[in-house]
Amino acid sequence: MKKVSFAEFGGPGVLHLVDAEEPHAGPGQIRVAVRAAGVNPVDWRIREGQKLGAHPIELPSGVGLDAAGVVDEVGEGVEGVEVGDRVFGEGSSTYAEFAVLSAWARMPEGLTFEEAAGYPSVVETAVRIIREVGVRPGQTLLVSGASGGVGSAVLQIARDRGIRVIGTAGAANQDYLRSLGALATTYGEGWVERVRRLDRVDAALDLAGTGVIRELIDLAGSPERVVSIADLGAPELGVRFSGVAGSMPEALATAADLISRGKLHIPVEKSYTLAEAAAAHIDSQAGHTRGRRVIVV
Repeated sequence: MKKVSFAEFGGPGVLHLVDAEEPHAGPGQIRVAVRAAGVNPVDWRIREGQKLGAHPIELPSGVGLDAAGVVDEVGEGVEGVEVGDRVFGEGSSTYAEFAVLSAWARMPEGLTFEEAAGYPSVVETAVRIIREVGVRPGQTLLVSGASGGVGSAVLQIARDRGIRVIGTAGAANQDYLRSLGALATTYGEGWVERVRRLDRVDAALDLAGTGVIRELIDLAGSPERVVSIADLGAPELGVRFSGVAGSMPEALATAADLISRGKLHIPVEKSYTLAEAAAAHIDSQAGHTRGRRVIVV
C-alpha cells in the first residue's frame, strides 16, 4: 500500500510517499480502507520533533491521526461494527491507503468522507479545552484564532451549551465567525480594546500561538482562566498548555449528535492527495485556515 512517512524530524520536505506493508487490526481495533484523513497541527508538530508527551513516536514514522473510511477488518473483541461500515475516528498513520483505528463511530447520514475526516481530533480538542478552561453557560468565552478547525468546533459547541463566544481572526474570516454565532473582531493593533467593547470576558482560549497569552490573561482576569493548545511557553505565565488528549469516544459521540441536530458543521477549505502531504503541512502551518484541510485517498 501507499502511505506518507518520514525518517527524520524536520520541515515538510522530510515527508515521502512510500510503499509499505498493510497494517492489521489488533484486539479492540478496526482497520479501514481510508477515503480521507484529517490534517491537524499536531501532525506537523510531531513531524518537527516537538516534545508532545501524548504522541511519542519511533522513526521512521507514518503521519496522521484522523481518518474516515470503510471498515475492512475487525479485531478480536470488537462488537457493534462490521466490514463495510462507513466510520470516522482516530488511529495512527492515517495518511495511507489503509489505517488501524483505536476509536471510531459510524458516520452521520449525509456526511462525505472528506467532511467526516475533519472532525475527530478537532472535536476532541474543543470538548477538552472548553472543560479545562471552566467556562459555564451564560458566561463569555474569548477564542483567539477562531476560524480554524478547532476554533470552528469550539464556537459551535460552546454556543450549543449556552456560552457566549467572541472570536478573533483575520479580516477575511469575520463573516465566517459571525455565521457560527460569534461576536467577531480582527487581530492587530487595538484588538484588546475591540474585544473589551464587545463583551466582558470570563475565560479565553489560545488556538493560534501568536504570542497573546499576556493579553488573554489580562482580559480573562487570571492565568487559571486561560488555556492554550498552541503556545508551548504558556506555562511560564501560569497558563495551562493542553496537549494530552481526552476521551475520543466521547468526542465522536458529541460530534455525531451535534451534526445530526444541525448544530455542527466544519467546512473543508482544501483537499490534497497523499502525494501533496507536504503542501498540506505548509498550508496548515501558515494558518488563516477557514475550517479544515484533508488528505483524500
